[in-house]
Amino acid sequence: MARTPGSDRGDRPNRERGDRPPRGRRGEGQGGREREEGDLVDKLVHINRVAKVVKGGRRFAFAALVVVGDAKGRVGYGSGKAREVPEAIRKATDQAKRNMIRVALREGRTLHHDANGHFGSGRVVLRAAPAGTGIIAGGPLRAVFETMGVQDVVAKCIGTSNPHNMVKAAFDALEGITSPRAVAAKRGKKVGEIVGRRDAAAVRE
Repeated sequence: MARTPGSDRGDRPNRERGDRPPRGRRGEGQGGREREEGDLVDKLVHINRVAKVVKGGRRFAFAALVVVGDAKGRVGYGSGKAREVPEAIRKATDQAKRNMIRVALREGRTLHHDANGHFGSGRVVLRAAPAGTGIIAGGPLRAVFETMGVQDVVAKCIGTSNPHNMVKAAFDALEGITSPRAVAAKRGKKVGEIVGRRDAAAVRE
């Protein structure tokens, strides 16, 4: 039997390798996946599929953004990229554990004072809140507060909605938060003097 041109390839369409992602990969891991490891809690904030065009097609990889905290005031973030989703998450988690910071919390539930932070075109406003308020914040910022152990806070993102910029802006604001004890030690005063002035100013307002 004579072969027709192209019959050795069958009736399959001429598609470049890697033109489509593996089945079930698109959007995998999104939605704030949470996992506990020892006394640390890590949350997957965002995962993105990136493609590199090379000779013969495209190579796909995945970039993950993860937030890690101990729910007692320590929190960190990290990003990782790999050919597979689990490996990208592992790299991001390891980087987040290395870059953890400690934030002073008032009564173990909220921030000591309001703070503003920015990174690139993203700006965030963090405000301390009374008991019972809960976490009023968007997805990336909510992941930061939940892993850090904050129970009452109000946060607003102004500008970009890029998860990476939002998280970095939030950390810029958190690094500027200080406790009355640290301020009193720096100024050579007692904690009661610092807190008393703050409460008096709040009454006048």
